[in-house]
Amino acid sequence: MTIATLKKTIPVLVLLLALFTAPAHAARDDVRITSVGWTDVTVTSELAVAILQSLGYTSSNMMTSLPICYKALATGEADVFLGNWMPSMESIARPHFESGDVIQLVPNMTDAKYTLAVPAYAAEAGLKDFKDIARFGDRLEWKIYGIEEGNDGNDIIQSMIDRDMFGLGKFELVASSESGMLAQVQSFMREKKFIVFLGWSPHSMNEKIDMAYLTGSTDETFGPDDGTATVYTNVRKGFPADMPNVTRFLKNFVVPVNMMNSIMVTMAEHPEMKARDAALDWVAKNPDMPAKWLDGVTTKDGKPGLPAFMAALKARN
Repeated sequence: MTIATLKKTIPVLVLLLALFTAPAHAARDDVRITSVGWTDVTVTSELAVAILQSLGYTSSNMMTSLPICYKALATGEADVFLGNWMPSMESIARPHFESGDVIQLVPNMTDAKYTLAVPAYAAEAGLKDFKDIARFGDRLEWKIYGIEEGNDGNDIIQSMIDRDMFGLGKFELVASSESGMLAQVQSFMREKKFIVFLGWSPHSMNEKIDMAYLTGSTDETFGPDDGTATVYTNVRKGFPADMPNVTRFLKNFVVPVNMMNSIMVTMAEHPEMKARDAALDWVAKNPDMPAKWLDGVTTKDGKPGLPAFMAALKARN
């Protein structure tokens, strides 16, 4: 094993050790959220943690890779995942739903989007559809840019390459982080170079980058409706019975796309701002939203939930 490989392996081993040596069952006031490092999932997860803490629960957000998120839910080492993008996560999530060790609780965001995208000038030049990608292979340097390894979008791209779908057999998937991929896109765009990359909404990229989503997605790729997605809240087996009050909150916790876009634009304009602060600033300006989220929800000790959250929100300032 090389030093570089060891450096990459040690953090994963440490995380796995922390996950699988933790107590098998959380205390009744402990709500463990697991998440991936996508901006939208980070925002919803951190906002949920803040709300639950204001209600008197001990709550945390553990960020890791997508496969480990589902492993943690399936083994009872995490309780909640707010980033189940469907249909792109079908192959990863569906086996857990069918086995019953993870529950697909409720949609928390509709009319999202997740598919391949290009700079607008590439679309204007004729790169508009999945079937056009191979035709521009030389200009694309036979590469498609994804995000972190283990991500469902990367798996879809790699499957398209492996199966030579749309003539993509010669292409290479370039895995990176969300920020790394977007930095690469912006670098290429400064030189008017062609690039195909994973794009999604909500995200500030839709405001910051002059981009176009490709048409032509199928059931076997990002879904038949050109990548239109629904994001679901998932919970571990037994969680609704263990924590009915928190489950009621999670069922109420629906985040509109326009809300998320607004928060993510704020974060892009203020890189020093943490996701939780950006989300809570938005909520403070839109008090009707927490009223919906906390309808019928109480604090841990049975008092009305909304006044407790609003008091905590006011105390921030």
